[in-house]
Amino acid sequence: MSNPVYFVIDVHIKNPEAMKPYQAKVEETFKAFGGKRIVAGGRIEVLEGNAPQGKIVIVQFPSMEQAHAWHESPTYQAIIGYRHTAAESHAYLVEGVALATKD
Repeated sequence: MSNPVYFVIDVHIKNPEAMKPYQAKVEETFKAFGGKRIVAGGRIEVLEGNAPQGKIVIVQFPSMEQAHAWHESPTYQAIIGYRHTAAESHAYLVEGVALATKD
């Protein structure tokens, strides 16, 4: 069993209109690869260090392979340019820990 993987992005939208095509389609691209949005914006409370520059979005994938397959897919690559044009962002893939199951 592989560990879940999280696509974590700090996105500062500079042109909301130009971002709309990305926002309208991104969910259907990651769902096709088992992705599930678990954080989408929301209040941030900084406890240590610097605050993110924008909103935080986290999408969970079943594995690192699925996350890469999504990010490299033609459907996602077709829309990523909208985000690159409309926003500044920092994106990461972070491997999580598989939860123990009860036998």
